[in-house]
Amino acid sequence: MRLTREQLIEAVSSQMPARRWQHTLGVMQSAIELAERYGADPQRAELAAIVHDVAKYWPVHRQAAVIAENGLNTDLLNYDAPLWHSEVGAHVAEQEYGIEDREVIDAIRYHTSGREEMTLLDKVVCLADYIEPGRDFPGVALIREKALLSLEEGLIAGFDSTIRVLLERGQTIFPTTVLARNDLLRQLATREQAAQTRPVTENKGG
Repeated sequence: MRLTREQLIEAVSSQMPARRWQHTLGVMQSAIELAERYGADPQRAELAAIVHDVAKYWPVHRQAAVIAENGLNTDLLNYDAPLWHSEVGAHVAEQEYGIEDREVIDAIRYHTSGREEMTLLDKVVCLADYIEPGRDFPGVALIREKALLSLEEGLIAGFDSTIRVLLERGQTIFPTTVLARNDLLRQLATREQAAQTRPVTENKGG
């Protein structure tokens, strides 16, 4: 049975510390703002934002079990545990909270890693997670600045920040994130090329 917004908020907030729920509230706010700015559905963006971190504070063994026992993306288990909660959260959204909207479920699933050919909703939720008002990490100001220009530029700056940190720490990089970044760069290049080749309409006046 699909939960109401209020029931969903109660269910999700009970799964995390109060400070993390404050982060979720910030992502909800930023997701609505980005959706309105770039033409996505604000209600669907908020719905994905509410649930996106539902499994963030579950014990890692519980997250791993959900992935392994439900035929989810087991390749994630070969990479760092902070990636796992997105996959688990998407499963919870569908199986426990009755969310049937595939784009909402996918926006939850890919809010950490990104993916190639991200949907508009994917981009909104992923970028909102980077720039919500409570975020304070090196480079967040640049990501917020780029987010005012385009979803793609904001996300590229976000993924660059994540990849840089992982490189500095000597950690593995989930390939899907690299593919997502490359795809976003291609999208920007294609858009720029189209703009350059678009014919200019002359205004000859009266």
